Amino acid sequence: MNTSAEDVRASAVRARRAAGVLAPLPRAAKDTALLGMATALLDRTADILAANAVDTAAARVGGMSDALVDRLTLTPARIEAMAGGLRQVAALEDPVGEVVRGRVLANGLELRQVRVPLGVVGIIYEARPNVTVDAAGLCLKSGNAVLLRGSASALHSNRVLVDVLREAAEAAGLPADAVQLVPGADHESVKHLMRLRGLVDVLIPRGGAGLIRTVVEESTVPVIETGVGNCHVYVDADADLDIALAVTVNAKTQKVSVCNSAETLLVHAGVAAEFLPRVLAALRDAGVTIHGDETVRAVDPSAVPVTDEDWATEYLSLDMAVGVVSSLDEAAEHIRRWSSGHTEAIITRSLAASRRFTASCDSAAVMVNASTRFTDGERFGMGAEIGISTQKLHARGPMGLAELTSTTWLGIGDGHLV
Repeated sequence: MNTSAEDVRASAVRARRAAGVLAPLPRAAKDTALLGMATALLDRTADILAANAVDTAAARVGGMSDALVDRLTLTPARIEAMAGGLRQVAALEDPVGEVVRGRVLANGLELRQVRVPLGVVGIIYEARPNVTVDAAGLCLKSGNAVLLRGSASALHSNRVLVDVLREAAEAAGLPADAVQLVPGADHESVKHLMRLRGLVDVLIPRGGAGLIRTVVEESTVPVIETGVGNCHVYVDADADLDIALAVTVNAKTQKVSVCNSAETLLVHAGVAAEFLPRVLAALRDAGVTIHGDETVRAVDPSAVPVTDEDWATEYLSLDMAVGVVSSLDEAAEHIRRWSSGHTEAIITRSLAASRRFTASCDSAAVMVNASTRFTDGERFGMGAEIGISTQKLHARGPMGLAELTSTTWLGIGDGHLV
């Protein structure tokens, strides 16, 4: 085992000890720490901005795109927003100890299934240093120690942010090792983290498809997949076309660089002649490049011919694949083939059609007459989230505080014997 592997393992050992201290803490202790962290971020704004300036300068020299540099950049307003996020998490109900279900057996033994922390959570993420604070706050509130592995491009920012959070946690009486930055800035440190099964309870990758795929395929630690969103909007034969137009434009253009933006529009042939000219014009006016099938290109010759790669792509840009289908079943089949399992939407006035569509789509969220952009922990009323899980085991959809817990069965008897 080389030095890097030893360092990463030592961090996980410290996190395991810290998790044992966090697990039984009452809500008040955790909330006090979170509020202290929020205050500390504001007090250390100058230090955080100075470190972030080093990262952004290096990113520009390295040729990082303006969009990614923007995601990397911190400002006083963004630091204030991070502090506000911690205060918001402090105001949320503590999931630890919640009774999920319970009953008394015929022999009088009381059974309760209660929420408990996962333990040690590893977060592997890209670019955005705000994730450092969000993840730390959510993990602490749910009683988990967290190992944070951000991208090398945000290393200086993340180091200062984690130092601030650790100092504030310790000042509030919590173990500083409840929040740690994984040692090392190369890919080897990530690999070492992914091999710490037994010390790290779960890994959550946040980023592009390549990052998520690498973690899923190479990790021996259980992984919760988040983030990739090839989302669809289907306009049914019985749709209100005004609603369909508004939802499509919102789902595609309200914010394009997020996982819940729509990437594909499917239109029933029965309304295509009326709807396509309207929606294509609106999308063009919003700056969207259309990747269309033959029917779409007959209406808009400037559309790019759509390919299988287009149907499979999470654009995260002002691009949209558009096609015409002959039936709801054909739309559902298309979605089952190409969707990443994030969010799909149907626009229809038919209750039967909405029921068939929602039953046919195997995704974390399905919207009826509503934008895909609603798939978000805060919009769902859950508060902050760690990401959107697109898998089926443990958690699916927005991952809030409850999703960062597991459960334990408590049996309470009075000398009961089998």
